[in-house]
Amino acid sequence: MDLDTVRTFVAVVDAGRFQDAAAELAVTQQAVSKRIAALERSLGVRLFTRTPRGAEPTTDGQAFLPHARELLRVAGRAVASVSTGRRPLRVDVLASRGAASGLMRAFHRAHPEIELDVVWLFDIETAVTAVRSGEIDASFRAVAAPGRPLPDDIRSVRALDEPLQLLTGPAHALAGARSVPLARLAGHRIWMPGIVPGTEWAAYYDDLVAEFGLTIEATGPNFGSDALLDTVADSPALATFMGERTRLVRPAGHGLCRIPVTDPTPVYPHSLLWHRDNPHPALATLRGHLATTTARHDAAGTWTPGWVTPR
Repeated sequence: MDLDTVRTFVAVVDAGRFQDAAAELAVTQQAVSKRIAALERSLGVRLFTRTPRGAEPTTDGQAFLPHARELLRVAGRAVASVSTGRRPLRVDVLASRGAASGLMRAFHRAHPEIELDVVWLFDIETAVTAVRSGEIDASFRAVAAPGRPLPDDIRSVRALDEPLQLLTGPAHALAGARSVPLARLAGHRIWMPGIVPGTEWAAYYDDLVAEFGLTIEATGPNFGSDALLDTVADSPALATFMGERTRLVRPAGHGLCRIPVTDPTPVYPHSLLWHRDNPHPALATLRGHLATTTARHDAAGTWTPGWVTPR
């Protein structure tokens, strides 16, 4: 069913005259007559009776009217659901407890009028594909891993340098330290089962290991952060790296210690990615918010891999 004919039918009912409906729709009276005739042929009924005062809906026209109005409302909602600026801003934050999720929570508090859809995509290839297709508007990632530059139509801005901390249980040799130099971690077992080959965080930790002679073990299945915390809490030998802004749910009695790493402080570079032609107005608001609320990057005494962009 042609929605233009349905819209014309409703306009004639509301106006009471074909001529007035034509003026409202900015078409000729002849066009209105043709649309109504086409709709009547489609439905197999007469919709109007001509009177000296104009046009009145027939019994069939009266029966069709509420359904016609509902058709137009549904069509309007369908268009609004995909209209840039009227649909929610869709942003990938990778993980619910990570720094990017915290950045988006802060953005939501600052701009509660902006509707958000927050999603969690695993790898950078999936995220970039979603950004390019319009499935999402932006993604937080560390860019770009060696040999994998971003496509020309993807823009990025450095959003946050997140310091890494050492997380240990109470029986670990470093548990009482107020801070620990990065070089002192050589020889200690750092367990990170969430490192997946080919991801941007795997590339980050590969460079960290190579430059500072660390030992990072990614053995065993990854049962998630809760299982990781349980294991580290009970071990006198295992520690793990954790982002400073990663939210932890620590059971009472675990005695976990978060220890700042220094000289230099390794920082994980979170960048915001978006498509160069994305017109969603809230995207510019998000970028402006990040520019004014996050600290500058590449600060003195910090370390990131040489491939990280933008610098």
